[in-house]
Amino acid sequence: MEETMLHRRSLIGGLGAAALARPGMAQEAYPSRPINMLIGFAPGGGTDIVVRMLSPHLQQELGQPVTVENRPGASGTLAASAVARSRPDGYTLLTGTVSSQCTVAPLMRPPPYDQLRDFTPIMLVGTLPLVMVVRADSPAQDVAGLKRLAQEKPGGLNYGTSGVGSQQHLSSELLSRRADMRMTHVPYRGTGQSVNALLAGDVDVNIDTLATYLPHIRAGRMRALATTLPSRATALPDVPTVAEQGYPGYDMSVWYMVLGPAGLPADIVRRWETALSRVIGSPEINRRLVDAGYIPGGGTAEEAAALVRRDAERLGRVVQEAGIRLE
Repeated sequence: MEETMLHRRSLIGGLGAAALARPGMAQEAYPSRPINMLIGFAPGGGTDIVVRMLSPHLQQELGQPVTVENRPGASGTLAASAVARSRPDGYTLLTGTVSSQCTVAPLMRPPPYDQLRDFTPIMLVGTLPLVMVVRADSPAQDVAGLKRLAQEKPGGLNYGTSGVGSQQHLSSELLSRRADMRMTHVPYRGTGQSVNALLAGDVDVNIDTLATYLPHIRAGRMRALATTLPSRATALPDVPTVAEQGYPGYDMSVWYMVLGPAGLPADIVRRWETALSRVIGSPEINRRLVDAGYIPGGGTAEEAAALVRRDAERLGRVVQEAGIRLE
C-alpha cells in the first residue's frame, strides 16, 4: 500500500513538474514569426527610405520577414502610439525619428505617450542632415538670397514639412527667427507630399531630409542652398552649411532609431542589437547609406536611450524658442 502511494506521489509530482515545464518548453526561440516594423510617415521620406533599405537584410539576419507598415499622421505619433500600446514581445517595433520621440508628443494635449517611459530604445540606425532646397528656377542661390526673396514677396515665403512639431518644422522656424525671415508653415501628411508641393510651386522652400531631396538635386530639379549640420554633408561637399552662411551654432538633423514598447525583454533587445549591428556595419549597406546621404548609426541600446533623453531636453528648448504650439 505504502509503495503504491509513493508511486502515485511520484507520478503526480512528475506530472506537475512537466506541467510547470510546458510553458517554457512551448516558448520558441525569438523570432518565430514575422515582425511588423511601423513607421509614422508616408512612403518617400527619410524614414521609409532607410527602413526599406535595411529590412531585407534584417530578414536574413533574423530568419523571419520584417514587414514595413506606413502609418502616417500626427507627425509620426500615430505609429509611435501603436507601438507604445503593443505587447512587449518583439513582434511590433517602430523606426522612430527625433520628431516622434523627442518633440511632437509633449506639444499635444493630452500627450499620446510618454516619450521617455513608454518605449525601449534599441539602436540608432542613422542620422540625416537636413537640406534647404528651392526649385531650380528660383532666383535664390543661398540663404542670403532666400532672405531677400522673402522680403520682396508679399506675405513672405511658404515652406512645407511632414507635420507640426517635426524636425523640419523646428529647423525652418528656428532659421526664420534667427534670420528675421518671414515664412509661413504649410504642414503635410508626409515628406512625399511636401516634395510634390515644392515641385508644383505650391511652396517656395523646404528644409527637409537630405536622402529625400538628393535625387532631385542631382537631377537638376531642385537647388540646394544650405545643409544644417555644423560640417558640410559628404554627399554635397560644395554646399555650405547654414552656420557658414552667417548663423553660427545652427545645428539640426533628423535621426532614425529602432524602438520597442516599454518592457521589451533584454534578450530580444540584444538580438536586435546584434542583427542591426551586422546589417549597418556591412560594407554594402554602409556604402548605400552614405551614398544616400545618411550618417550610419550603431551603438548600444543604452546609448540610444541616452540620445533620446539628451535631444528631448535640447530640442524642448528649441520648441520654446521657436514658439511652436499645437492647437
